[in-house]
Amino acid sequence: MKPPVWEPMPIRADAMAWLPCGPGERDGQMGKTVLVVDDSSIMRKMIKQTLGAAGHTIVGEAKSGDDAITQYAALKPEIVTMDITMRGMDGIAAARTILEQDAGARIIILSNLDEDKFSHEAKQIGAKGYLNKHKTEAILELISRL
Repeated sequence: MKPPVWEPMPIRADAMAWLPCGPGERDGQMGKTVLVVDDSSIMRKMIKQTLGAAGHTIVGEAKSGDDAITQYAALKPEIVTMDITMRGMDGIAAARTILEQDAGARIIILSNLDEDKFSHEAKQIGAKGYLNKHKTEAILELISRL
């Protein structure tokens, strides 16, 4: 299957996403199923509250890359929010593994780390975007576009 053509698309001044162009674009519908991956229980709670309040369903949460891979396979969520820095397997490695198993996975990398360095790596592995995890409006906007 031929991969979609991707174009960088600024969704906010401080956020970048790579969205498909042409046939197959989503219509922006809400209410997606989401797997939240972050080693911080406080961050998982914040992300779950934000997404839940916007009408999304949190189908699972993981605190490590290995757990994320297992839960993704079992739950098949429409969206995965993935932290980068976690014990054991990091979020980039977990996202890469998930995308190798399911090229259609929609993973958004959420982090506070250097955007220049990690946004390029996120794009290379096939993530749909790289956002600061505290930019809740940008996260919601990107999810609505996927």
